[in-house]
Amino acid sequence: MNKSSTQWGQFISLVTVFFFWGFVAASNDILIPVFKEAFDLSQGQSQLVAVAFYVAYTVGSVIYMIISLAIGKDLVNKIGYKNALVLGLVVSALGTILFYPAANTGSFVLMLSGLFIVGLGFSLQQTVANPLAIALGPEKTGSQRLTLAGGINNFGTTIGPLIVSFAIFGSATNPDTTASIESVKIPYLCLGVAFLLVAIFLKFSKVPNKPEVEEAATDGTNYENVISRKSALHYPQLVLGMLAIFVYVGVEVSTASNLPAYMEKDLGFSVKDVAPYISLYWASMMIGRWSGAVEAFNLSKSTEKFVKLIAPYLAFSVFLLVNFIAGHELGAFYIYAAIILVLIAADYMSQGSPVRMLLIFSILGIIATAIGMATTGMVSVYAFTSVGLFCSTLWPCIFTLALAGLGKSTSQGSSFLVMMIMGGGIVSWLQGIIADSTSIHYSYIVGIVCFAYLTFYAIRVKSILKSQGISYDSQVSGGH
Repeated sequence: MNKSSTQWGQFISLVTVFFFWGFVAASNDILIPVFKEAFDLSQGQSQLVAVAFYVAYTVGSVIYMIISLAIGKDLVNKIGYKNALVLGLVVSALGTILFYPAANTGSFVLMLSGLFIVGLGFSLQQTVANPLAIALGPEKTGSQRLTLAGGINNFGTTIGPLIVSFAIFGSATNPDTTASIESVKIPYLCLGVAFLLVAIFLKFSKVPNKPEVEEAATDGTNYENVISRKSALHYPQLVLGMLAIFVYVGVEVSTASNLPAYMEKDLGFSVKDVAPYISLYWASMMIGRWSGAVEAFNLSKSTEKFVKLIAPYLAFSVFLLVNFIAGHELGAFYIYAAIILVLIAADYMSQGSPVRMLLIFSILGIIATAIGMATTGMVSVYAFTSVGLFCSTLWPCIFTLALAGLGKSTSQGSSFLVMMIMGGGIVSWLQGIIADSTSIHYSYIVGIVCFAYLTFYAIRVKSILKSQGISYDSQVSGGH
């Protein structure tokens, strides 16, 4: 059945889980200095917080596949999409419970185990929620719905650290990281209760348990080949898309994780002064996603053009407001409003096509990273920070293109894509190795290589889908 409009009631219920992913992932940055101090860890040991969380996505995907093989049927198709979401939230809630005995016994291993289990639950949620967001409306606006959901995710990344920092330290701006490990216990138990409440809410919501997964529009050419394949790995758009997700998450995470060291060592910034720029990087993701999501609302052409102009600046205003509340000086950030114009122009050029958007934004990612490497001072900082703008819509584009035409293999393909989130840890580690042997400034060559592959994927996947009779360009052109 061809859906003519987005199922907004179901979609709004679904995006609550996207918010939690961002909230927890960004809040982990608050835990790192707390654990480092409380458990007397080295810098490398403290990074096990991130390793435990991101590796859980891959382990969760492997478990998902093993169970599917054991029962002889795709797990999500068997238990249903809504039920899988609820199960994922319950698993994550169980992970937060471990924070209580971990805090009482002062066990770093139990803390990591709790984060790992939270990540396992998120892995199942990601496997289900991403294709479900695409399915809750017309296929032609699937990537825009995923972008909108990503914007909600980045709202979580923006306010999560602020709230968790306040809960642990009693102040959002307190630079002291000597809080007792006991102070971590209550915030994460509250988070677990929130997971359970959302699970109950979703269980009784109208989110479909067995959504109709549409095939992308085709012209009839080779269509039988598209729907007859048994394994998701038989689809080249998925296999190449798995590597695309790996390098995308890699460049997104590594650009931000190496920026503090660059600003401190090369530019002489203090830790306190770096924090707002890291906040700006993640807010840039929200800025881009709010802009890219406008087409999901099926507005009139004139209204859409107007909203596309103001949406990124509304998101930028959220960043300014959050940092104003946190007591940061805002004067250095106003110039960023001009850089946002590049994003608006690129979004206009893409015309809503996930292929064109992936191509244009990947090229801009290369340019931004190259400018950052070729310059110094604040110019380089703004260049590296703007990478967040150009990464902002890549996840939904890759996800939509990689799952195009998979039909009943969609949830299996989604699991393979979620597995590749581990790129966030591996690419960051690789950039760190290069930084140690050369310099942090030069190590950003890793980002250029990642964006180069994404550029290749945008070109290659268009021809792959065309050979299967699938054309996103033709879909978008008649979309509004």
